[in-house]
Parts: sequence; C-alpha cells; structure tokens
Amino acid sequence: MAPTEQLEIETKYDVDDSVILPALHELPGVASVAQPVELDLEAVYYDTADLDLAAHKVTLRRRTGGEDDGWHVKLPVSSGERLEVHHPLGRSTRSVPIAVVRTVRVHVRDHPLLPVVTLNTRRIVHRLLDADGGVLAEVADDQVTATVTGGEPESWREWEVELVGGDSALLSDAGDLLLRAGARPASGPSKLARALGDRVPGYDPFELPKKPLTSDLFRAYAGAQVQAIRDRDPEVRRDVPDSIHKFRVATRRLRSALATYRPVVDRAAGDELRAELKWLAGELGAARDAEVQREHFAAEVAEQPVELVIGRVAGRIDDHLRGVYRDGRAAALAALESPRYFRLLDALDDLIAKPPITGDDRKARKQIGDLLTHDCKRMRKAVRRSQQAETVAEQDHELHEVRKSAKRLRYAAESAVPVLADEATELAARAEQVQEILGEHQDSVVSRELLHRLALEVYAEGGNPFTYGRLHATEEVRGNTSREAFYELWPTLEFHL
Repeated sequence: MAPTEQLEIETKYDVDDSVILPALHELPGVASVAQPVELDLEAVYYDTADLDLAAHKVTLRRRTGGEDDGWHVKLPVSSGERLEVHHPLGRSTRSVPIAVVRTVRVHVRDHPLLPVVTLNTRRIVHRLLDADGGVLAEVADDQVTATVTGGEPESWREWEVELVGGDSALLSDAGDLLLRAGARPASGPSKLARALGDRVPGYDPFELPKKPLTSDLFRAYAGAQVQAIRDRDPEVRRDVPDSIHKFRVATRRLRSALATYRPVVDRAAGDELRAELKWLAGELGAARDAEVQREHFAAEVAEQPVELVIGRVAGRIDDHLRGVYRDGRAAALAALESPRYFRLLDALDDLIAKPPITGDDRKARKQIGDLLTHDCKRMRKAVRRSQQAETVAEQDHELHEVRKSAKRLRYAAESAVPVLADEATELAARAEQVQEILGEHQDSVVSRELLHRLALEVYAEGGNPFTYGRLHATEEVRGNTSREAFYELWPTLEFHL
C-alpha cells in the first residue's frame, strides 16, 4: 500500500488528573459531539543516537492499537502545522523499513535508527460534528506513560485538539474553553519532546547582529540555503511537484554565495564545497530539464495547425522526455542515497556551525559593495565576450555564461538586502531581468538540440521529420528574439551601487 499524507494542525494542553473535560458541544459551529471512543495506543519512536530527528523537530514512530496503525513521519511545515506521512506497518516490528528511512534521510544520513522512547497512551477521543454529521475536529483526552530507552517511566495527562474539517477559529475557541476549564498550554511541542526533555540538542537559527560583518551576511544567507536543502530533500523523494527545481535553486544559491564571498570565506574550503554542490545539482538536472521541456513542447505542438503536424509528434517527444525524466529521477534518488551526498550534508552542517572565515572580514556595510561590484564586472566581461563572438554557436555559449553571471549577481544582491535594503533589491531585480531573458534563449538552444536529434531518428526510421523542422524553426525564432531583446535591454540597465 502506498504511503499517504495529511497536514496536521493541532494544539496540546497539559492538564491535571482532577480536571473535568468541559461541554464541547457548546463550541461555536459544533452541532453535536459523537460518542467517545476509547483506544489503547503504543508508539515506539526512533531516532539516531545523537537525536538528530528530534533536534530538527521531526518524529518517526511505529504506532499500533489505533485507527491509523503504521509508521508515521511528521515533518514541520510552519508554526502549528506538521505534514504527517503514513506508511503501512509491513512485517517489520523492530527495524525501520527503508521506505520510511528515506523520508528522513536528510537528517539521519547513514546513521542507524534506534528506539529511543516508547509511549503508551490511553486515549478517549471526542469527535466534534457539524449539522450534517461531518467531523470538524477531534479532542483527545490522553493518559500518557513515556519510557525513555534505559530510563524509568513517566506519566502525565494532556488534551489534544486536532482540526479535521473545521477552521482555525474552532481551534482557537476550543483552546479558550479548555484553558478556562483548568488546562495549561503544553510544556512541549509533542509527547516525544516532553519525554526526552533536555536530552535533545539545540539547533538555534543564526540571527544577524545589528551591525553585521560580511561573514555574518554569508552565514545568514548560506544557512537559509542549507535549510532549504533540508526542506526540499523529503519532497524530492516523495515526487512533490517543482521540488527538484527548488532543491537545485538552493544548491545554486549556495554555490554562488561561496564564490561571491571568497574574500571572507576560505577559498580552498569553499571551492571544494562548490564542486560537490555542482555534482549534486548535475545529478538533479536531467529530471528537472525534462520536466520543463515536457510542459513546453506539449503547449508548442498543440499550437501548430493540425495539417502541419505529420506523424505522432507530440507523443514521440513526450515519450522521449518521460523516459529522460524517469531515468533522471532514478539517478537523482540514487545520488540522495549515496555516501557522497551524506558527507556533503555533514560538510554543510559544519559550514553553517563554524564558517571557515579568513582575516579579511570587515563591517558588511563597508565591504559588501566591493563584492557586488566584482560580480557586476564579471557579468560585463561576459557580455563583451558575447558581443565579440565570431560564430552563432560561440555567442550562444557566451550568452549562457552571461546568464550564469547574472544569477550570481542576483543571489549576491539578495544576500546583501539586510544591509543595503532597496538598493540591493533593485540590483537583484535588474540581474533577474537578464537571467529571465537569457533563460528563454538557453531553453531554445537546448530545445533545438533535442528536436534535431529526434528529427534524425524519425528520418532514419523512414518517417517524415517535417514537423520537427518546423518546431526547430520556431525555437530558432524564439532564441533570436530573446537574444535581440537582451542586447536592446542591456544598455538601459545600470549595474552599480
């Protein structure tokens, strides 16, 4: 059975044994309360020896005795919300199934998962219903006994309100009612966190000081990209739409920052990380490029006059790109399961915890302008090379280099916003203009290469490649138009601080 997902929105409250649950049917919008259901639940929580999951507010448990027996992984989404991924129990009663491990691999890597806490809960569930009998929310009255592996049992009582079909107002109203009845806001975000207490290592996010050094800007920006990698990794594994793109953008932003901030970040260490990030982005690239091209060609073929589409053009292009995507995704997932990737994640943790800062680290307001000016000059040089190119192929290559330089400048400007504010925002916007126009150009170059290859295959098989040639011409026009648009735009853009 395939895993399922649901967004969990709930609040928890500590409560003494003597407190009585109030009349829930009096809550606004609640028509009635179903007969209580009593459950005896057992949940065994797994983590690494260093509690890496708990440190990142991720939980993994094997639960039995309820209506949702199985392996549950809960991933933080936002304040008060978690994504719960539910896998079937399977046959394993001790080791965590590999499909479940992969969901949390970005945190545990190749470290073994061990039982860390067992929770036994006597739960009484009160379902709050609307006028049609639909479930708005569930209020659980839990008697909990938690046993940390190797420790003594600890017991407590708590109330839990989970939204099902209601809205946030009901969650707030229920909270007010329970607090008036004698409950207290929960002492921890989860039963597991309460059971583990101060055993959980802290990972406090880095905050910029009021007068940051240049290295502080780097650490804040790089830290955001490392967190994005952690967030996107589970999504890529679950094939969430656009997740590969977001993952690659995070790696590119981080690579760019390591280059821009070379005056303050040790170059040897930074370049080693850049090489590994480039490898990772490359492993993700084939699937992402095929994803984009499938969408583009589906629309482009559909726009052609019916009488000019000779043969199974759309189907052949889509079949080819689906195969590329399938193989590319398999390669990407293999990379995410490799020791090389795990060691990269370890290195990124070290980078944020203790950046390899050089001696040329000054007040950001005085130094960051020089770094941005350097990236501006780098882009101008790339533009001059494109203008001096002697062949179309050389110019296509150089314009691709201009686009990469524009991305680097854009990301550098974004990192400088905390210091330069609107000035950096405007610089990033101008660089993004260049990036987008030349993105169209590069896409047309790649599309032409694909169409040429498919046309030759069709011709070799005795088919008619006419439509592929027509599409190729359309892509050539697209490329020429974007090239001309760039050279027209370029003199109007100001790249200075």
